[in-house]
Formats: sequence, structure tokens, C-alpha cells
Amino acid sequence: MENKAIAVFAGGCFWCTEAVFGSLKGVYSVLPGYAGGNVPNPSYEQVCGGTTGHAEAIKIEYDPGIIGYGDLLGIFFFTHNPTTLNRQGDDVGTQYRSAIFYADEDQRKAAESFIKNLNESGGLSGRVVTELKPLAEFYPAEDYHKDYYRKNKNQSYCELTISPKLDHLRESYAKFVKK
Repeated sequence: MENKAIAVFAGGCFWCTEAVFGSLKGVYSVLPGYAGGNVPNPSYEQVCGGTTGHAEAIKIEYDPGIIGYGDLLGIFFFTHNPTTLNRQGDDVGTQYRSAIFYADEDQRKAAESFIKNLNESGGLSGRVVTELKPLAEFYPAEDYHKDYYRKNKNQSYCELTISPKLDHLRESYAKFVKK
């Protein structure tokens, strides 16, 4: 029987975050979608308009016996800049904000502690601005966003943004990356 838990993160473009977390051992699935807003069943166009309150997010189903929530947090913070408000690289707007949507109190406490330690470490260029909210609703993105990197590796955004991120992940978190 599979041991399953979920984690929901927003760290910029969901094409990037889906590719990162989809490459990890112990991750069963990664679904791109929208979370944190006030519009039910938003479309990509609505979210890009910046008026729904939603962020591009991913819902991860994983086995905590293989990869723990703390490990996922480490990879989340390692693979995006949590000190920039509403921006990741050239992607600008509240839909690209850094956010953790926690499923329970254990996740909330783990995320708060992780953020506190990051801020106290002095290793970042600024303070962490990652939003921490309870998971209310997660709306799956349209089908063409699913497995975007795998289907479009030769597209310029994938080559210039996602591929280097995956290479860096393989170098620094090799024990968690699928072969």
C-alpha cells in the first residue's frame, strides 16, 4: 500500500516547479494549478490577468517515507527566490508569488520553522516573503500545462529557464533526484 501525503507550493511559473518536483524520488504525481485566490475554477487567462488572487501552484502527491516534507521545503526554497515579492525572474505579478499552502498544522509549523531558520541564517539576499496560508482550494490547470517541460524541452523557455534549474537540482540534491 502506498503511503501518500500532499504538499502545495507556488514558486513562480508552474512549468518550472512541476518539472523540479516531478524529477524527485518518492513523488507520485505533480499537478499544476491555481491556489490562494477567490475565484472558483479560474482559467489560465484569468489568473494571468492578476485579478483572481490565485498563484500558479503545484499539488504534489508524495511518499513521506521516501522524501519528507522538510526535504520538499528545502528543494522548494532552493529552486526559486523566496525574497522577491510577486516575481520570479521575468515572471512578474501576484500569480508568480512565493507561497506555501499547508494541508495541516504539522506542515504549517514545519514551514514557519524553515522560514525562520532561513531568515536567521543570513544566507539570503533579503528576508523571505513567502506567503504561508492554509490550503483552501486547489484548481487544476488546463491540460496543456500538464507535463509541459517533458513535452516541450526544446522550447526556448524550457532550455533557458527550466533545464538549468534541473541541472542545478541534480548537482545539489542528487540523492533525491530520479536517475
